[in-house]
Amino acid sequence: MCGSCGAALSKERTVPVKKAKLVVIGNGMAGARLVEELLPRGGAERFDIVMFGDEPYGNYNRILLSGVLAGTHDPQDIFINPLSWYQETGVTLHAGVRVERIDCRQKLVHGAGGITEHYDKLVIATGSNAFVPPLAGLKNESGQYKEGVFVFRTLDDCTAITHHAARAKRAVVIGGGLLGLEAARGLLELGLEVHVVHLMGHLMELQLDAKGGAILQRSLEAMGLHIHLRKNSREVLGNERVSGLRFEDGGSLACDLVVISAGIRPNVELAREAGLLVERGIVVGDDLCTPHDRDIYALGECAQHRGRTYGLVAPLWEQAQVLADRLSGRNPRALYTGSQVSTKLKVMGIELAVMGTREVTGEQDEEVTYVDAARGIYKKLILRDQRLAGAILLGDTSTAPNLLHTFERGTQVPESRAELLFPSVGEAALPSVLQLPDTAQVCNCNGVSKQQILAAVSKGHRTLKRLCDATRAGTGCGSCKKDVQALLENAVGDTPIEDPSVHYYVPGVPLSKPELVAEIKARGLRSVSAVFDALADGREDVASKTGLASLLKTLWGKDYEDERDARFINDRVHANIQRDATFSVVPRIFGGVTTPAQLRQIADVAERHNVKMVKITGGQRIDLLGIPKEKLPEVWRELGMPSGHAYAKSFRTCKTCVGSDFCRYGLGDSTGLGIAIEKRFQGLESPHKMKLATAGCPRNCSEATTKDLGAVAIGGGRWEILVGGAAGSRVRKGDLLCVVDTHEDVLKLMGRFMQYYREHGKYLERTHDFVERVGIDKLRRLLVEDEEKLAARLDAEIQAAVDAYVDPWEEAVRPHHPSQFTRTLPAESEASGSVAQPEA
Repeated sequence: MCGSCGAALSKERTVPVKKAKLVVIGNGMAGARLVEELLPRGGAERFDIVMFGDEPYGNYNRILLSGVLAGTHDPQDIFINPLSWYQETGVTLHAGVRVERIDCRQKLVHGAGGITEHYDKLVIATGSNAFVPPLAGLKNESGQYKEGVFVFRTLDDCTAITHHAARAKRAVVIGGGLLGLEAARGLLELGLEVHVVHLMGHLMELQLDAKGGAILQRSLEAMGLHIHLRKNSREVLGNERVSGLRFEDGGSLACDLVVISAGIRPNVELAREAGLLVERGIVVGDDLCTPHDRDIYALGECAQHRGRTYGLVAPLWEQAQVLADRLSGRNPRALYTGSQVSTKLKVMGIELAVMGTREVTGEQDEEVTYVDAARGIYKKLILRDQRLAGAILLGDTSTAPNLLHTFERGTQVPESRAELLFPSVGEAALPSVLQLPDTAQVCNCNGVSKQQILAAVSKGHRTLKRLCDATRAGTGCGSCKKDVQALLENAVGDTPIEDPSVHYYVPGVPLSKPELVAEIKARGLRSVSAVFDALADGREDVASKTGLASLLKTLWGKDYEDERDARFINDRVHANIQRDATFSVVPRIFGGVTTPAQLRQIADVAERHNVKMVKITGGQRIDLLGIPKEKLPEVWRELGMPSGHAYAKSFRTCKTCVGSDFCRYGLGDSTGLGIAIEKRFQGLESPHKMKLATAGCPRNCSEATTKDLGAVAIGGGRWEILVGGAAGSRVRKGDLLCVVDTHEDVLKLMGRFMQYYREHGKYLERTHDFVERVGIDKLRRLLVEDEEKLAARLDAEIQAAVDAYVDPWEEAVRPHHPSQFTRTLPAESEASGSVAQPEA
């Protein structure tokens, strides 16, 4: 009996419990985050989870869309959950399927293409749509947006904008809020002239007050943005394609690209048509459930809770955690009671932190401000009853974690208000990120708390990259990375684990430079795409392309297969892109020695082309600034001079003094030597730029001791050769490599050092860092004493590189491809990384 009962009970336990079905409409940051929170709480054991997403992709980070638009992020880099993640976790995703109708009575969700899903529980996370103001002339006769008109909300929007930007010159962004400015940043970095048109009296009025908006405007204008405030856009001009924008005041602005980013509106039509209670958003209670249907929930930007909708990610994360607790049964009584609005982000690279109220509301409020307009710094606190009611930190957010902690906890502020803005001033500084409670949020973009970061460290993620990859902290706007680093260093203590990726020559190929060079040579890889195919499983990495292109050109010379999309815009068109998307042209003037005829030729060209500025550079050359891209070949032809390579990671110039021919102190012909150096090494590719100088005596008028390589005459025909000098953001006197007796010896030893640096320097490692890393004693043994018998090979390799040199300005006559000097997407997409430093 007991045995049979036992058997029966055992049999009962093996009967699978039928799972309920959870349907989530929306695969954006809210819907996908809910599922992410639900799975580790056992949600997959309780529910079959089905999701609908309008876009044919996995879930991606919308915060990084401006980086995709600018070309600084590859689209694949911003995906939080690729399509494979849904398969691996057992979640059914209808990707690219728009939900057309919800049948609450039958509990059915009807999607496009005849896809229908039954639900037991339904979550609506449809987010927001871009608000498009009622502009005349917005659409063509077929009812579509005119060619050149876009909204900026999705990955597909980015793709469409970048394609059109390839043939555009002037863009207008309607909207000066956060998203509008991020769109403007992307367009600016694509090389377009960008105008921001904003209806209100200052930028980002939802986050900033008037003074903060004015300081932000000043900083953005310094970056090249044109900003028009109090402008009400009324009409898009042009027939089939946009040609301009007309304003309510009668003014107009010519353009060939318009991006509308005038705010967002909760996407609530599905809910409204289904009979759910909708006001501004889908009305929900503290349980995030709709009041008239207990099986339907809403969260994110489409939800309205206690009369409020939220457009920031932090409240979204809080809502997702509460709803995951309720649905999973971990805490079925969990409630969402609202969020204290705060955010920490970057606007076009400028750090901003905002929390609470922006303005005083009564006599009891106290306002504390600090302004440094020249540096773009603005700090404002609103204090109420000795507590922090609100704060704005623009340009310097170092105290944001402490202020946020004070704001969220409602703790009393110190009597000395300076301690709030400048903790080091007071004796009782507010707690650093290390002293914040474990529950404190460190990364607002991805909702990562201090305890999550510390837990990841304890699980073995003990390098910054691995920690950020594991938790996503620091992978949004990046403003929290220094806090993540501080937590990591404190947790690891004296036992750090080195990240092997720090030794990779480029991030996308997991090999050190010696290993990478060996593989490239052994396999005969002569193009960047061939390297990715052979050594990175075919995965292209945008951030690695330029470094690989430089290395391949160094290794193969004339046999290098030049894929121009792998180069910076500067290297593709052999000129420096400027802030206004024009270029600077610096012809080669050997040793800084010119002639009246050459000067006259330069002057004539400058006049003919209305050059905006003619500048004498620190490298003793003449810079013609403000040349449009399409005019570059014509300017080069008319100059009739070789390229000065002022744009390249290569040998740049050799500065000289007048030397022994004229100077009464001269001990050697520094001018002749400088000219010989320039003619021999012009355009020589290297890990970073190289600036050289020759000095005719130790008085060092040409600053040869603080150049990448320098030669100083010391009398008796002898020359000191110095390497690893610097005089930029860092000042360093070069180390003495050797003393030689002739110009020929100077050329030989300098060339030998250059080739060794080319072979062993890390990409973007200047010679001063390289010399310190390798050590001057070792360099002397290798290059002067020839301890390892490398000299003959190095001399031969540098000679081969010299022999392979071709003046890139010859492309004025024979372009690399027909559209090389027209506006093209790849050119502008790398503008931000390629604006070279001025000569010094």
